[in-house]
Amino acid sequence: MRSKKMTGGLEKAPHRSLLYATGLTREELDRPLIGVCNAANEIIPGHIHLDTITRAVKDGIRLAGGVPIEFPAIGVCDGIAMNHEGMKMSLPSREIIADSVEIMATAHPFDALVCIPNCDKIVPGMLMAILRLNIPAIIVSGGPMLPGNKKTTDLITVFEGVGRVKAGTMTEDELTELEMSACPTCGSCAGMFTANSMNCLSESIGLALPGNGTIPAVMSGRVRLAKQAGMRVMDLLEKDIKPRDIVTEKSVHNAVTMDMALGCSTNTVLHLPALFREAGLDLNLDVFNEISRKTPNLCKLSPAGGHYIQDLNEAGGIPAVMSELRKRDLLHLDVMTVTGKTLGENLDELHAANVNPEVIRPIDNPYSEEGGIAILYGNLAEQGCCVKQSAVAPAMMRNTGTARCFDSEEACVESILGGEIKPGDVLVVRYEGPRGGPGMREMLTPTSAIAGMGLGESVALITDGRFSGGTRGAAIGHISPEAAAGGLIGLVRDGDQIEIDIPARKIELLVDEATLEQRRAEWKPVVKEVTSPLLRRYARLVTSAATGAVYENR
Repeated sequence: MRSKKMTGGLEKAPHRSLLYATGLTREELDRPLIGVCNAANEIIPGHIHLDTITRAVKDGIRLAGGVPIEFPAIGVCDGIAMNHEGMKMSLPSREIIADSVEIMATAHPFDALVCIPNCDKIVPGMLMAILRLNIPAIIVSGGPMLPGNKKTTDLITVFEGVGRVKAGTMTEDELTELEMSACPTCGSCAGMFTANSMNCLSESIGLALPGNGTIPAVMSGRVRLAKQAGMRVMDLLEKDIKPRDIVTEKSVHNAVTMDMALGCSTNTVLHLPALFREAGLDLNLDVFNEISRKTPNLCKLSPAGGHYIQDLNEAGGIPAVMSELRKRDLLHLDVMTVTGKTLGENLDELHAANVNPEVIRPIDNPYSEEGGIAILYGNLAEQGCCVKQSAVAPAMMRNTGTARCFDSEEACVESILGGEIKPGDVLVVRYEGPRGGPGMREMLTPTSAIAGMGLGESVALITDGRFSGGTRGAAIGHISPEAAAGGLIGLVRDGDQIEIDIPARKIELLVDEATLEQRRAEWKPVVKEVTSPLLRRYARLVTSAATGAVYENR
């Protein structure tokens, strides 16, 4: 056992003495020691109940003969961090979470790991860590929040409500009532936002049990799933099944296929390449387009449509979506999963079936024949950019508009809420990329303001920053190269024409080359004062969004 590095042999007597000081017994030190990483805290709604989930995991480990040893992880609530300097900390936290789990599980060599995340960067951070460590491990999330007001509202309704108040279609009293009721329970926010996207994809790639992505946080089924995860990790240890035995090239294909069918957050375009990289696997942006072209979009959950994760769970969850894709042989069913069985065996054992064709469209009647995400290229994004095409109004799929340029998110929001933006504008928000931000902030506030003010079908927003999974509309992010790296987005000026053609996967600045050359000669990057040592270090190390905004290999 790996833990014998700290418990076995005469020379480890001092180590054992310290472990006895924690209350462990001699009998426990003779058993497998299982690290349990609990991301619980009192600020993130998706994490406030994780102590309950962690107790269930530890019960499951003990039932199967192991000894659970709990340790913590940090987390950022992207919704609370939105539209202020705190959002610059969100994406960097992913690397810190991955590093901290690696540190804990190396300094204290556990035999196996159970990681308990729920929101935003915590899920990919923990996935990166277990693939990096490659010891038997399983992920079990805290589960999604229920929608509010009889399945009609969620966090995005509140964000868009701000724009509605400014537009005069909602009163401040109505907004106050909405903010009190839109997020009614613990759990990750109720739509197919980043947290739920990554929890669903954890299940899709086989590193979490069936149900991980969709069983609501408040259901007893979530507690039972946690106990089962605790028991399952002991079986993984006994059979020596490691994360990289599960995550293979075929798993990469399955993850992107499910991403497209579900209509997941564009943040998956950052997180999937980052976590697969830890397994020595390459996922470039062209793979997203290739798979999107042949994978139908079967779900339109909030913000793309009126359904929520609770509805997806009741319709059969991730296995039900897989059962539809199976009809066209779009998944590799022979891949291993944490159940100890193949994906195909899991679906057979679960009798996976779509029980609500309104929530999960049958594969012969999809929302569209293409997947939820598209990667665009052109002179504005030579390395690529991404859009959640399943959440774009038909009128905006092909559009040429007039640039309105902003060198920060705050300046853009002020202009939108000030009534300065007109139909046909293309808002250009730059110097918000991984290096230029630094930290690559999400732009949920401006996109929600656009929607709330009734401009969602006439105004586009492009940025070298990124978007929340809750963003809808013609919101095109991850423009690479970013402005701070000399990308063309830094040369755009007010009044320029920008062509967006999502079906053709194209984004172009319609300015002649001679003019661009003159602008390049005059260009001086916007340099922001960065007082945070963490963010200065991040800006030096981080790579392009086109490669997952991971750290450089040096």
